[in-house]
Amino acid sequence: MVWLGLYFFFNLGLTLYNKIILALYDFPFPWTLTAIHTFCGAVGSYVFWRAEIFTPADLGKRENMIMIAFSVLYTINIAISNVSLNLVTVPFHQVVRAMTPVFTVMLSIMFLHKSYSTMTYISLCPVIFGVGFATFGDYDYTMLGFVLTVLGTVLAAIKTVVTNRVQVGKLKLHPLDLLLRMSPLAFIQTMMYSYITGEMEMVSEFVQTRFSWSLFFALLINGVIAFFLNVVSFTANKKTSALTMTVAGNVKQVLSIILAVIIFNLTITYMNLLGILLTLAGGAWYT
Repeated sequence: MVWLGLYFFFNLGLTLYNKIILALYDFPFPWTLTAIHTFCGAVGSYVFWRAEIFTPADLGKRENMIMIAFSVLYTINIAISNVSLNLVTVPFHQVVRAMTPVFTVMLSIMFLHKSYSTMTYISLCPVIFGVGFATFGDYDYTMLGFVLTVLGTVLAAIKTVVTNRVQVGKLKLHPLDLLLRMSPLAFIQTMMYSYITGEMEMVSEFVQTRFSWSLFFALLINGVIAFFLNVVSFTANKKTSALTMTVAGNVKQVLSIILAVIIFNLTITYMNLLGILLTLAGGAWYT
């Protein structure tokens, strides 16, 4: 429970930081921001390794290939999510992503031969439908957007399951060890996506015309928070389960809405409020 609490703290903290601080600088470069996160993840985990906080495992060729595949999965998941958001409305995107626990259960049953109690299945219903009510709004999408959003949801479930397996399966990697191996690869891949999409050229122009040291430190702090979020997220995944983390992800969505209501005076409907209460009740029931 402590690690889940820290997961909510850093996740919501990063969300609020992005909205309050980065919005001031109008920094609309998702791939560059992700590259900063992965770079800070690489540097942070390296510092912890040199400080002898953990000892990297001795992996063979096959295990290293798994790490490469995991980093590719990480960046492709972000890429598809970014693309799909341009093809569907945010409420539709959030509703589909709320189905991540369902895909996690399906993957765990099919490939890991896990079984769940009837009460677990029942407790997932308010968590999933609650997000639908909490984010109820303009549901508009294209067919390609629908396909990509569903694909992104499936990939998010796969990523969560794989994250759990590489830490509790045969590899039994320390969370910081996993971050040390994954982050440099993911950084290279996000920079490649930035170049391919033309974002790198726009960032270069942005730096030449609007760069400031206050922006530099704002992005640096953002990367540091993201590093600790990754450490806490990986650790929580290892100590709980992939399904628990996807349920926590849904609960985090409605907690973000609650904070937005409190801090930004966001107006919500009674249906949104019902969804928030359903999700919170479902999360408590699942726990």
